[in-house]
Amino acid sequence: MTFKKKTAASSKKSARKPKSGAKKAPKVGDAKKSRITVLIADDHSVVREGLVSLITRKTDMTVVGEAANGREAVDLWKKHHPDLRMPELDGVGALKEIRSNDEKARIIVLTTFDGDEDIYRAIQAGAKGYLLKDAPREALMDCIRRVHAGETCVPVHLAAKLAQRVSGETLSEREIDVLKLMAQGKSNKEIGSALFISEGTVKSHVKAIFAKMNVISRTEAVANATRRGLIQL
Repeated sequence: MTFKKKTAASSKKSARKPKSGAKKAPKVGDAKKSRITVLIADDHSVVREGLVSLITRKTDMTVVGEAANGREAVDLWKKHHPDLRMPELDGVGALKEIRSNDEKARIIVLTTFDGDEDIYRAIQAGAKGYLLKDAPREALMDCIRRVHAGETCVPVHLAAKLAQRVSGETLSEREIDVLKLMAQGKSNKEIGSALFISEGTVKSHVKAIFAKMNVISRTEAVANATRRGLIQL
């Protein structure tokens, strides 16, 4: 009987609440909450799967969603509110929509496009990071952590292109329209007809394009514009 009483007393003592100074065991969800939550958006399933595999191997990161297009990306952002989103560059429209709904959204662009206009459009739309897909894996992980911490992550060589774009002369929307039609092989007369402007006005636009881009031919202008990301063929 004495043994039983001691056991009962021991049980009661062990059942008491720990003192206020005692450390409580971490809740199951705490570790998950401390991770950087990432939403991946890319129209190539192989790329998405590779990024998911890469990120989920990191103990401080977790993938909360995958989107195959801009619409899905926006919907998943609204659902999960992740710390970071990584879209393809053609998702600039989705990037703008997400930022309009949440100005604190932290977004990294991982892309194959390295033109100064490509970089400028993404940063202007609200991207906090810009990396090329051939970047080393650890460079990507470092970028995710830096952007999550509130920093901006753009490699030096891309930042130089961005600076050149910001400091250089900007083509007007009308000049871009003319460039796009030039790329299609349209004559000045055909361009004027398509844009409802005179042939003389088209010539003025072409002259301004050549001067701003420092080129001497239509072929050079189109090649330059394509390389920079001003137009897409």
